[in-house]
Amino acid sequence: MIVFWLVWGLAGLLVLTYGAVILIGAPYLPTKKAQITDALDLLDLAPGQAVVDLGCGDGSFLKAAAERGLRAVGYEVNPFLAAIAWGRTRRYGRLVKIKLGNFWRADLKTADGMFVFLIGHHMRRLDKMIQKRGGARPLKLVSHAFKIPGKKAECQKGPLFLYRYR
Repeated sequence: MIVFWLVWGLAGLLVLTYGAVILIGAPYLPTKKAQITDALDLLDLAPGQAVVDLGCGDGSFLKAAAERGLRAVGYEVNPFLAAIAWGRTRRYGRLVKIKLGNFWRADLKTADGMFVFLIGHHMRRLDKMIQKRGGARPLKLVSHAFKIPGKKAECQKGPLFLYRYR
């Protein structure tokens, strides 16, 4: 009987952690390796520069960024995915940080680049967040699948859109 309730309790917790994310950002959907490579190519950052992944999921983008010598910070609200991302990226030491929490509270002042795979209705809010970030550092943003309403993408490669902020 205890096993029954443990299994159902864990199942309920998984549904809650994966489903509640829709209110904040987007459900977990892994990005293909080729699209990660294309996103990093579009960002065109030099080793040592900082990139942020808002909703880092399993850490695939962060791992690829670290392999290029980028300092990468990933925000993830789902504790299960954050743990997976941490496990996949821990060998990169100080190059990668995983932050368990809501990325809408992220400090973006030191970011040179950003990668997001959000739901369309969050894109306008993201645009406002980036514009209010402060600091004089320009920022490149690659959005997977969703455009920022009212803003023209500088470049598009497949489902990826590149935006620049001054």
